[in-house]
Amino acid sequence: MIRSMTGFGDASTHDEGIHYFVEVRSLNNKYFKAVIRLPEHLAALEAELESVLRNRLHRGTVTMTVSVSDTSADAALEVNHAALERYVEQVRQAPSVSGGAVPLDLAALLALPGVLQPPGDEEERLAHARVVLIGLAKEAAKKLIALRDREGVSLCNEFETQLDLIANRLEIVNERAPEIVEAYEARLKSRVEALLNDAELVAEPADLIREIAVYAEKTDIREEITRLREHLRHFHDVIGSEGSEPVGRTLDFLTQEMLREANTMASKSPNAELARNIVDIKGAIDRIKEQVQNCE
Repeated sequence: MIRSMTGFGDASTHDEGIHYFVEVRSLNNKYFKAVIRLPEHLAALEAELESVLRNRLHRGTVTMTVSVSDTSADAALEVNHAALERYVEQVRQAPSVSGGAVPLDLAALLALPGVLQPPGDEEERLAHARVVLIGLAKEAAKKLIALRDREGVSLCNEFETQLDLIANRLEIVNERAPEIVEAYEARLKSRVEALLNDAELVAEPADLIREIAVYAEKTDIREEITRLREHLRHFHDVIGSEGSEPVGRTLDFLTQEMLREANTMASKSPNAELARNIVDIKGAIDRIKEQVQNCE
C-alpha cells in the first residue's frame, strides 16, 4: 500500500477548564525523526508522545506541537506566604530600605524564586495531562495517516501512468531492435561490395559475418529489455500490495535499477528512433523517482 510522507493532523479538547491542542505535521525524510514541542511544565511527556508517533509512522520528519491553555480559576499561581515573609524580612534589613530611601516593590518580590508556585499537586496535574495528551496525540496521528493514505492514492495513479508509458515505449524498442542489425548488415554489404567492385576483388562471406556478429553483440539490448520488464512487474506488485509495511525504500531501489537498464540501453542504441523512445523511458523513470521520494 502506497502512503505519502507528507500530512497533517490535529486534535483538541476542553477538560476541567483546560484547553488542550495537539498538531502533527510530517515531511519527507529517509528515516523517522520526531520533533516534539511542549510547554515547559509538560516536558516530561516528550518520550511518551514520541513513542505514540513512532509506533504509527515509519518514515518522515514528524513535528508535534502541543499547547495548553488553562482558563479556570485554578490556573492562578499560589503565593508561598512563608517564602514571601522571609524575603521581606531580609529586604527590610537592608539600610536603604529600613531608612525609607528605597520602597518595597511587591511585584519584584512576587517574581523571586519560590514565592509563586503552581496550584495543587503538580504530579497529579501532570498525570492527568498525560492521559489527555496521549489520547489527542493518537487522534491527531490517525488523521495524519488518513491524509497520507489519500495522497498515496494520487501517487499510485501517477506511478501507473508512468509505468504504462515505459511499457509502451519498451515494446516499441523491443520490436525495432532487431531491425538495427538487419539495417547494419545491408549497409555493410552494400558498402563493401561497392569498394570491392572498384578494386575488382571478392569479399569473403566469413569476414562479413564476423563483422556483423561483432556489431550485433555491441547493440544487443535483449537482456536489458528483459530486466526492465521484470522491474516493471515488481514495481506493479509492490504498489498493488495490500500490506501496511512501508515500501518507499523498495520503490527507490527499483527506480535506480530501472534507470540503470535504461542508461545501458541508450549507450547500446545508435538508432535515432530507438534513442527517442529510450529518452521517453528515462524521463518517465525520473518522474517516478521524484515521486518515490515522498513514499513512506
